[in-house]
Amino acid sequence: MSKDRLYLYDTTLRDGQQTQGVQFSTPEKIRIAEALDALGVDYIEGGWPGANPTDSAFFDAAPTTRARMTAFGMTKRAGRSAENDDVLAAVMNAGTGTVCLVGKSHDFHVTEALGISLEENVENIRASIAHLTAQGREALFDAEHFFDGYKANPDYALECIHAAVDAGARWVVLCDTNGGTLPSEIAEITRAVIASGLPGDRLGIHTHNDTETAVAGSLAAVEAGARQIQGTLNGLGERCGNANLTTLIPTLLLKEPYRSRFETGIACEKLEGLTQISRMLDDILNRVPHRQAPYVGASAFAHKAGLHASAIVKNPATYEHVEPGVVGNARIIPMSNQAGQSNLRKRLADAGLEVEKDNPALPRILDTIKEREDQGYSFDTAQASFELLARKALGLLPEFFEVKRYRVTVERRKNKYDRMTSLSEAVVVVKIGDEKKLSVSESMDESGSDRGPVNALSKALAKDLGPYQRFIEDIRLVDFKVRITQGGTEAVTRVIIDSEDSNGRRWSTVGVSPNIVDASFEALLDAVNWKLIHEGAKP
Repeated sequence: MSKDRLYLYDTTLRDGQQTQGVQFSTPEKIRIAEALDALGVDYIEGGWPGANPTDSAFFDAAPTTRARMTAFGMTKRAGRSAENDDVLAAVMNAGTGTVCLVGKSHDFHVTEALGISLEENVENIRASIAHLTAQGREALFDAEHFFDGYKANPDYALECIHAAVDAGARWVVLCDTNGGTLPSEIAEITRAVIASGLPGDRLGIHTHNDTETAVAGSLAAVEAGARQIQGTLNGLGERCGNANLTTLIPTLLLKEPYRSRFETGIACEKLEGLTQISRMLDDILNRVPHRQAPYVGASAFAHKAGLHASAIVKNPATYEHVEPGVVGNARIIPMSNQAGQSNLRKRLADAGLEVEKDNPALPRILDTIKEREDQGYSFDTAQASFELLARKALGLLPEFFEVKRYRVTVERRKNKYDRMTSLSEAVVVVKIGDEKKLSVSESMDESGSDRGPVNALSKALAKDLGPYQRFIEDIRLVDFKVRITQGGTEAVTRVIIDSEDSNGRRWSTVGVSPNIVDASFEALLDAVNWKLIHEGAKP
């Protein structure tokens, strides 16, 4: 039985860039476009040429892609011909083989926002699409506010999209621009559009997530007959975002009835790169990835409750709807105050520690974890600190060195430009065997900027550990997170530090104290000890 073809249209570089606080540079847009093309989407909407310098520069430098690079713009303005509209000309001059034009399909917006007659708007749509096709371009028409327009005046909304089709549009895209149309309404109206004579294989869907149903609405449109889906990576977009392709793509490829009924341009093996692409985008935006994101989130396959972990060890299908590796993610059995011995033994095994069920240290470890979490610790994300805690209880934690004391000072002084700047300095004294070592370090970087007291502490701790120095020289701090776990005058600070080495290993450690410096140093100390253990250092 042949499958229907679904076409995936990515608008991360255009609609995604309308997210508050998001602005891509041209090199970043090129990097994202190349990743999207490698994934296998059918269309990449690069932006609105002429609307801003970055979008125009992108089309000048856009990579050659298998996907159809698409320029976005709007239908011609009233009172001008399509040939003499400078805004439309800028879109055409981008030179893409595919062009998507947005136009009004809600009578309220035509008369209120544009201030023109309903007939003029229909003519603008017809003339603009005809101009594109006469130039040999593949034309798409985004019917803005279509669902609201259909509910207010179905005859006029249909007249607008049929004008686009009659003028040669390859696709008409039904847009839920305000994001308030629920999936059942989207399905009903999409079926009505097809019944009006517009075939589903020329019909697309573009939803927004203002009711958190953008993915569900897109799937409802597909089930009703639409054959193109527009969306963005990680659900970027205006207000609450667009339909999340990072969720839609694996759903279409892995879930019934979509897997059996439809095919896309994305091969199943390409899904293994999905998590990496999602996190690459967050890295470009300097954003913390959403842990609970379906499929690709760090917690998407995390099993915290003891009952869940016990079943997962026996058969992962008990609490996982897909295999994590299919989308490039990984299973996590975190430790927490809700953990049972199944979680504990699985985490110990992951750390290379095989422990018998009747080992008396197991309940002691669980009790310690629960006691520590009452104090503000969190071992869900600090797996390295958990391992050290467990090794200590099992008598397997070597003592490489002893910290005798440490001190941090922050001084304000004038620099050579006669400006007040900060300078952080740390002193760390450790004892290795019978020898004491004192290390002093400043946090000044190459540009003369202060990197803060935690940076100074990290550098001082790792400056001279004698026989262990060669094991720790490649440690790099990659993330530093602070959380106040109690408010008021008795506030407790939790610090999570992510470290990385030249082998690509990444590990997380935790420290807790009313003093942020003490909490930070505890996490730094765990990071060094974990590294030494995994490098095979001997005390």
